Amino acid sequence: MDKKEEIKLSDHFNYKKLFKFTLPSVIMMIFTSIYGVIDGFFVSNYVGKTEFAAVNFIMPFLMIFGAVGFMIGTGGSALVAATLGKKENQKANEIFSLLIYVLTGIGIIFTILGVLFIRPVTVMLGASEAMTDYCIRYGEIILFAIVPFMLQNVFQSFLVTAERPKLGLYITVAAGLCNIVLDWLLMAVFSFGVEGAAFATAISQFVGGMIPLVYFMFSKNCILKLGKTKFYGRELIKACANGSSEFMTNVSMSIVNMLYNSQLMKLAGENGVAAYGVIMYVNFIFVSVYIGYSIGAAPITAYHYGAGNSEELQNVRKKSVRIIFILAFILTALAELMSYPLSSLFVGYDENLFGMTLRGFMFYSLSYLLCGFNIYGSSLFTSLNNGGISALISFGRMFIFQTMSVTLLPIFLGLDGIWLSIVLAEFLSLALTSVCFVMNQKKYHY
Repeated sequence: MDKKEEIKLSDHFNYKKLFKFTLPSVIMMIFTSIYGVIDGFFVSNYVGKTEFAAVNFIMPFLMIFGAVGFMIGTGGSALVAATLGKKENQKANEIFSLLIYVLTGIGIIFTILGVLFIRPVTVMLGASEAMTDYCIRYGEIILFAIVPFMLQNVFQSFLVTAERPKLGLYITVAAGLCNIVLDWLLMAVFSFGVEGAAFATAISQFVGGMIPLVYFMFSKNCILKLGKTKFYGRELIKACANGSSEFMTNVSMSIVNMLYNSQLMKLAGENGVAAYGVIMYVNFIFVSVYIGYSIGAAPITAYHYGAGNSEELQNVRKKSVRIIFILAFILTALAELMSYPLSSLFVGYDENLFGMTLRGFMFYSLSYLLCGFNIYGSSLFTSLNNGGISALISFGRMFIFQTMSVTLLPIFLGLDGIWLSIVLAEFLSLALTSVCFVMNQKKYHY
């Protein structure tokens, strides 16, 4: 693209420009989700139902480690974008570099802790005897790719801030294609089992994390560059506090998924865990549209907030709400229509499991009417450098309301209560998001 045609954070955004700027982030998140789905498809169809349940059982524990990447990525990119908006480019680069170095050190520590504790955690969570060994074999391999996984998460945000969203898309597509090809080779061709699935995912994470690392180290034309830094203690704390909502979202999601799995083991055994795994894989695709849009729009909000341009803040916020409103109906309708073929794709080989998955899918999909507003609401306050309100929305949505719903609804509705608990949780979250939004209008003038 010619430089004259490049979209800058300082621009005024109409619908066309907003769509073009956020689309790479949306596609990037969709591709990230799709290669996770392909992973699940190959495990379910080429390895086995028990192994598929085991992978989904241990995955929430593994995903907790990646939460720090999302925290520093979203919180740090908002801080760096606001600093760029103040025309303090050198300081922005030094903060960016510090955040990447700190994240790498944390990732190494997490790898060691994860390997030490994966067996006792698997047993504590209640995995069946048949599932335990598969959980450990899969998890240990994934843990050695935690650092690139965290870097991949953080660079998704910083590539947008660096006005390189398309590069982020290309890297994600490359990582995804790598994962898909290796899934096919290691499971369908060479029958390496869960280890094949783990190696395919780990290698793809190295691709997704290391390529942008090299880019930021050696690129001469990027507004962000990885290099020398100073210790900005206050900014480091601010970035973590500002991204605490994304940290809470991912940690809470992992904990709640463990609770879902525990409840499902009691009510439906391994079939319940496998059905929930299918729903979660597909759920990532639909939710990724909202997450991708929010990631793409956040640096715009952060920049204009830092520049004190309230008129453009209002413009972007109004257009974003309208876009999410339209997406809510499109994605819900699409999910309901696709529930049968997608359930069949994963578990069509088992009639009972297929029926359970299809019913759960159709109930769960109703949540797409609501969740987009909550995801964007949390992201909006992160981009305004108000991590407290963002964390409140995320913690309420992902932990308090879901924990309450998945604990209480099954008492009255049985297995259907588990599938519907997400809908109730999103409804309660929307009420909380609306209150936070109204109470802060005068403060931020959005």
